Amino acid sequence: MIYPIVAIGDPVLKTKAKDIAADMPAAELKQLIADMFETMYSASGVGLAAPQVGKAVRLFVMDSGPMVELDEEDLAELEEGEVVEEGIKRAFINPQMVSETGEEWGFEEGCLSIPGIREMVTRHADIVLRYEDENRQVHEEAFSGMAARVIQHEYDHLEGILFTDKLSGFKKQLLKGKLARISKGDARHDYRMKFAGEGRRR
Repeated sequence: MIYPIVAIGDPVLKTKAKDIAADMPAAELKQLIADMFETMYSASGVGLAAPQVGKAVRLFVMDSGPMVELDEEDLAELEEGEVVEEGIKRAFINPQMVSETGEEWGFEEGCLSIPGIREMVTRHADIVLRYEDENRQVHEEAFSGMAARVIQHEYDHLEGILFTDKLSGFKKQLLKGKLARISKGDARHDYRMKFAGEGRRR
């Protein structure tokens, strides 16, 4: 099932998500995860958090493969012995950030809930995350590079934080009008969306 993606302006995107209960039926949880992956791929995304499909629970999915794939020209420029980052496809249930370390670096980020906007965001290079997998097994794992960035972006969604919240006051002011228009449905997108206050899906 492909969900409509909730646009900026919906209160669910500014709400801190709640843990998924331990007694949630396994089949129900696995179906939600499968639906979120399907929704993410249909929108050509690399990450999707449950609040973006209107569910204020601590769950996100990701597949960073498209962000780290190299074309022939990139492969030719690799230095001998240079390690190529591998993509990570995974679901993260009830994640908790243990640490964010390493040199901060900037990258132009976008968000499926804010179509048409991309801005430079600075994040830590390395993180450690505690989370449950689809079988409710607990892991504590280190991530770096692009995977760490995607995880931090999606984790922020569970905390009620959008990437635009991390921009400077000046940049926020410049984008204010455009973000307001997006929230009302004035946005170009090629996937299903739901806009706040209208109960409207496109």
